[in-house]
Amino acid sequence: MASWQGFKSTKEHGDIYMQLHSASINEIQERREYLRRIVAITGFLARQDIPFRGHSEKESSANQGNFLECFKLLSQFDPFLQNYTAASNSTYLSPVSQNEFIQSFPEEVTEEIRKEIKLSGMYAVMADEARDGKTEQLAVCVRYVNSDGKVMERFLGLQELKVFDAKTITNTIEALLDANDLGNLTCVAQTYDGASVMSGASGGVQALFRANHPEAIYIHCYAHELNLVLCYTCRAVQETADFFDCLECVYTFFNTSLVNHEKLIAVQKQLGLPGHELAQLSRTRWSCQLASVTAMLENYSAVLTCLEEIGTPDAVGLRMKLCKFSVVYMMVMFECLLSITDWLHKYLQRVSLDLAEAVMYKEAVCDTLKAKRTDEMAQSLYNRAKAICQANGSDGQSSSPRCKQKRMKEFVVESTCGAVGTDLGSSDNLKRHLYFPCVDRMISELSQRFSSVGDSILMGVQACHPSSVTFLSQDLLNEVALHYNIELRAEEIYVAKHYLAKKNEEGSIPDILSVYRLLDCDMFPSLKKLFQIVLTLPVSSCTCERSFSALRRLHTWLRRTMGQERLHNLAVLSIEKESVNSIEPGRVIDRFATLKSRRHTLVLPTKK
Repeated sequence: MASWQGFKSTKEHGDIYMQLHSASINEIQERREYLRRIVAITGFLARQDIPFRGHSEKESSANQGNFLECFKLLSQFDPFLQNYTAASNSTYLSPVSQNEFIQSFPEEVTEEIRKEIKLSGMYAVMADEARDGKTEQLAVCVRYVNSDGKVMERFLGLQELKVFDAKTITNTIEALLDANDLGNLTCVAQTYDGASVMSGASGGVQALFRANHPEAIYIHCYAHELNLVLCYTCRAVQETADFFDCLECVYTFFNTSLVNHEKLIAVQKQLGLPGHELAQLSRTRWSCQLASVTAMLENYSAVLTCLEEIGTPDAVGLRMKLCKFSVVYMMVMFECLLSITDWLHKYLQRVSLDLAEAVMYKEAVCDTLKAKRTDEMAQSLYNRAKAICQANGSDGQSSSPRCKQKRMKEFVVESTCGAVGTDLGSSDNLKRHLYFPCVDRMISELSQRFSSVGDSILMGVQACHPSSVTFLSQDLLNEVALHYNIELRAEEIYVAKHYLAKKNEEGSIPDILSVYRLLDCDMFPSLKKLFQIVLTLPVSSCTCERSFSALRRLHTWLRRTMGQERLHNLAVLSIEKESVNSIEPGRVIDRFATLKSRRHTLVLPTKK
């Protein structure tokens, strides 16, 4: 009878081995459920750029740090954590375990990026450097077209530069690409700023990188190019350089003194003006010139009133400068000119922007500036400046500089000496000496720059845009195909022209990306690959610039003891927030379990 009861029990619950195996699986599942909470806390703190550790993490500490405090808060409301008791030697809450979770998470994110790039078969690299305290950080990003036909720009890594030369930077980029198993894939382009160490044609990073990646053409970041255009335009003539120096002096006067700043706020309220702050000028901060001019125009009456009330020698001198008619005219003039390029600045920061559209919009800005170079526009600016002066009780006094007399005895002088002043009070003189030179300088800079890509390749890129008059020109497309070793068939181009012409009647082809999505890889294999290359070419390195914004949020003065590896891992989690949200916690747990030998099994056995 006992044997019969044992047989029935075995049939119902399995033998001893099966029962022990089942119990083991249940324990592993409970541990993994416990670790899911820890992974969720890690992801949340990393996405929000919140520090993990506290000053003291002892049990007696009132604040054990954000990581442990979040875990305790979750335990108050989570029934599973209330009923589960982790082994005392395997709570996975120690600083070492925190670092291992911080390491496992970004490895899963970069693994997803690697898979997408390998499916794409090609990529472009973007890099930029920035000072981080006493170290130099290099941010490396990649651009590619994923399997869904979407242009992606992803953050790959943050590396510390021990030496700031072209060879070191190149080796750092190459090492990061090799570490992510991308060195053998085709790199179609490289994008950096215009620093000589990066852009040098013989010894720069672009030249050294191209020795290993001959197809990787160099593209000077268009956003940096446009910023250089504005910087040179704002210094086109001496009067404009003095004007922006004056704006900087006014900003410094009100923002380095709390008393002066409070007086300005009080005057703004008294005059019923919105409390807009003055903007600081910077050669590296994009669109700062427009922000500074706009802020001064909005606060002009408040600034004049406040300077008059303060009455110090500095205040009197600044007020005299701001009351000059030429200064008011330049405020109105630069607001008009810089507003035209401001939208281009924002447009160049878009990830989905292609090179052909960037050139088209740049040319549109040039045409707009040429249309603004008229006597009527100059007179309109003059009338507006005059109205501002009259509204603020300024007489618009002549802004001619004082002539300096020099005595040069016993010398023969064949040229004029002293300061020869120009009366900038009349409309005609303002037009000839300020407005037209600044417009001409801006048009000239826009026309001459944006030419780092060869003319033949750039024309081939433009031939890929459906709105171009050279759309699908075989001769131009062959220039791009020849550079990237693509055998472009004429038959594909002929068929594609008729196919896309019918599609274009429906109005469904506004840009290159739309053409790429319409081309079938079996019907147009070489043409689709060509369009993929064109879409992969970066326009700017703004994604790298955005990573430095994340760096400033992460590496604050309270977190200066953070190591480079931890900083890199947290930067990946902070910048690639969308990928972090889509990562399955089980994958992070599996990677965490394999980092080293664990006391307890954390990986479920594979089913046979």
